[in-house]
Amino acid sequence: MKVPCVSPVLPETYPGHAHAQRTTGKRLYLINPCNALVSIVSTEGSRWNRYRVWKPLGLMVLAGLTPSEWEVTIIDENLRLPDYATLPRPDLVGITAFTSQANRAYEVATLFRRLGVPVVMGGIHATVCANEAMGAADAIVTGEAEKVWAQVLADVEQGCLQRRYDGGQADMNEVPIARHDLAPEGYAFGSIQTTRGCPLNCSFCSVTAVNGVQYRQRPIADVVEEFRAIPERRILVVDDNLIGTRREHTQRARELFRALADADLGKQWICQVTINFSDDDELMELAVKAGCKGVFVGFESSAPEGLAEVGKRFNLLHDRDLRASVRRIQRHRIMVVGSFIIGLDVDQPGVGIRVAKMATKYGVDHLNALFLTPLPGTRLWDQLERDDRLGSNEFPADWKYYTLTLPVAEYLNFSRDEISEEMLACNRRFYSLSRILHRLWHSTFHRRAPIMGLVAALSCRGAIPQESRAYASFIRSHKRQPPAQARVAS
Repeated sequence: MKVPCVSPVLPETYPGHAHAQRTTGKRLYLINPCNALVSIVSTEGSRWNRYRVWKPLGLMVLAGLTPSEWEVTIIDENLRLPDYATLPRPDLVGITAFTSQANRAYEVATLFRRLGVPVVMGGIHATVCANEAMGAADAIVTGEAEKVWAQVLADVEQGCLQRRYDGGQADMNEVPIARHDLAPEGYAFGSIQTTRGCPLNCSFCSVTAVNGVQYRQRPIADVVEEFRAIPERRILVVDDNLIGTRREHTQRARELFRALADADLGKQWICQVTINFSDDDELMELAVKAGCKGVFVGFESSAPEGLAEVGKRFNLLHDRDLRASVRRIQRHRIMVVGSFIIGLDVDQPGVGIRVAKMATKYGVDHLNALFLTPLPGTRLWDQLERDDRLGSNEFPADWKYYTLTLPVAEYLNFSRDEISEEMLACNRRFYSLSRILHRLWHSTFHRRAPIMGLVAALSCRGAIPQESRAYASFIRSHKRQPPAQARVAS
């Protein structure tokens, strides 16, 4: 049902830009909000941080769906914060947001709505917290926007914007090539998506809530064409699992890699895969020919009990030797980044050092350790909310802390101070200068993208002091409490 038509009288320019003139057609701003708390993301904080900022691909896809009569500007606040008061007035603002960006998204939405500019909000947070998001925007788009974006624009032109548009799951044949030409300058990596959905449905992951469990693939010809359109030489493939988990999934990956290799585009790319990538030498050989330089693998926990806790039993299939699996990938000159979670209920004091040691034992080139974070829309959220273990629970104000890099939960065996020290111990050990140099020697000897690896390692090492300050600031702003187990015992 549509709301009554509203045709507000809009100011021609923002305050302070009284002499700016309108252009022909309609003006659309697509905005990726920042999170000021996550200083390690801002490219202005360190020269290394540009290697840790990814393009707002969803906004670039929306730009590709927007008719030519709209003048589209993509604004990424993670690169630099614009002075909106000096910009020409848009006819529509679209904002995307992960949960950690929600507070800033609401601030930006309020700014434009006060000027009479309609605001549409979409992305993961608007999907899983729809009622909250509707209170901050004129309209929201839940799910994937491809099916409904044309209707949104048509309703804006008619002054009859609906309150909610449910995009559901898109037909992957209708996903356009993203407008890489409209992305701001300053990224070290381009980005592309070739599949959506993940059948693993891990307890901490919101992918299933937004993109579903069905593994859906874009046409290979479209993917190759988009690879060609990306200006950057290095690219992040943002698929949650590029190769899938079943035989037909890996067969499609082979066909994609062959097509990319035949196109000979000169691109180098990294992606996310499950550990079964290591089981198929032909698949890995084709990936290398296509330009693959590195893979992210979610190990999550070094303990079988931890994998069971998060629903990642996939890593335990066939009595897998994870060290041997990593070695098989690296023999193809592909870097392996291992992702681990700290703060599981099975974790005990000393887990930070144990994770660093386990990552070293597995032989991964890089370690990505994150706090267990209950994100809305996940089974983990439901569990911790039910158990009254959401440590940062003043919403929407506390969404800014849900970055995966701050201890927002009540951890069973740790206070916030203790879990923060575990994370710092983990990163200090794994990214000690001697261990970085040791891994650099190995990657150079085996010709495994040593320069890219060194840049990534120095970026992570350089972020540790910032992380320490961020933990201290976060803890000071929250009431310190003993571990949840101790509170129950008392």
